[in-house]
Amino acid sequence: MTKKKSSAEGEKSFASLKTKGRKDRQEHIINAAERVFASKPFDQVSIRDIAREAGISHASIYRYFPDQQTLFVEAFIRGGEKIIRFIGEMIEDDDSVTIEKVTDKFINFLVEDDQYFRMMTHFMLDGSLGADLIERLNATERLLLDQLDRLFVKLDVRGDKRMLSHAFFAAMNGVLITFRNYPGRSKEDVALHMKKVGRIIARKFKA
Repeated sequence: MTKKKSSAEGEKSFASLKTKGRKDRQEHIINAAERVFASKPFDQVSIRDIAREAGISHASIYRYFPDQQTLFVEAFIRGGEKIIRFIGEMIEDDDSVTIEKVTDKFINFLVEDDQYFRMMTHFMLDGSLGADLIERLNATERLLLDQLDRLFVKLDVRGDKRMLSHAFFAAMNGVLITFRNYPGRSKEDVALHMKKVGRIIARKFKA
């Protein structure tokens, strides 16, 4: 298990980035935000929590991110980029790729990295984001849908590829929302159940 960084270690790490670029320091803060998101409910995370984890003052964060929502969106986009990347790699590298395989990987990722799913549902329901942040989220979603389009093209699935991608994305999110807190089940049992349901849905896309 990876040892959680202390604030002193975070401060030392951040100080070591002083000779590097602004982007490196932003990445350090996002790394800290992700660790905090993984340890407590998303809506209870504050800039002070993230600053403490990063080993810097909360005022310093505002030198790199104009507000809390911008930092949260950037942290979520990193998760979106991971999903986009692994779906792209499956399409490129796996000649036997199937919708079921992508379904398993998609569900497994959002179970193991639950903070990204919690952020995603928060942003889907939050109407307070500014237009520029909404466009950042929409741009990431479009890239994800582009990869799903490629999957349906590769598998020669009939129908409007973009609509299929929308339907698949909505269905997988529905599975996660419905069953992620399944009462009386272990995390492993819940993940297995969601994958079984997801595979049933995935097979419908081949009809």
